[in-house]
Amino acid sequence: MHRFYLPAVECKTGPLTLAGPEAHHAVRVLRVRAGDQVVILDGAGRELLCRVANFDRDKVHLDVVETKSTPPPPCRITLLQALPKGKIIESIIQKATELGVARVVPLLTERVVVEIDEKRAGRKAEKWQQVAIEAIKQCGLAWLPQVEPAMTPQEFLARKEKFELPLVGSLQPGAQHPRKYFQKFEVEHRRKPQSACVWIGPEGDFTPEEIATITAAGALPITLGKLVLRVETAATYCLSFLNYELSA
Repeated sequence: MHRFYLPAVECKTGPLTLAGPEAHHAVRVLRVRAGDQVVILDGAGRELLCRVANFDRDKVHLDVVETKSTPPPPCRITLLQALPKGKIIESIIQKATELGVARVVPLLTERVVVEIDEKRAGRKAEKWQQVAIEAIKQCGLAWLPQVEPAMTPQEFLARKEKFELPLVGSLQPGAQHPRKYFQKFEVEHRRKPQSACVWIGPEGDFTPEEIATITAAGALPITLGKLVLRVETAATYCLSFLNYELSA
């Protein structure tokens, strides 16, 4: 069954209407017709089974047949990802969405070669958010991750956000297997963490100074094994074990 995204604010009452690119895709590409059933995801936990009432060139009108609500994940996970070259970030956002991340924050670290000025930052963030939207439509996830504009680690740390389990992938000596931190948290709190973040550096890792700053803010250095992973592999690896350890 075809899935579409409609923001929660537009799904509050009565019949629903798809417009813009979603309507174009429904009518011109998927060729939905009156009577067809489709699924609407509102990105805020609701999945609405709808029947196409009618359509025209730029709108699709839907009657809601059934509504299902999905509770948010038990742990809100933030991926702090150093911005790689090209379109790799789009693949990372896609995989992060499929693995249930709540937020992606692209980072402009010292070894990042991509340059983004203030004028382009907003447009980039909108494009990356659309990647997440397409990903939830593909996998059927009820919760849409937030993708923020790119920023420096210092700008993010200045917010002083708190996470119950903050982790940072590190190639530096002394990094621990992440399971040690999971086990320690559960022993101390008798529950799993309800918020977590993981910092993933660029090719060549964070600089020693960046690692020192990030760990000084509370992040726990974790090893990703003996091999040096590409950034997209490292992100998928970390989110996979976070999903496994924290989703139950």
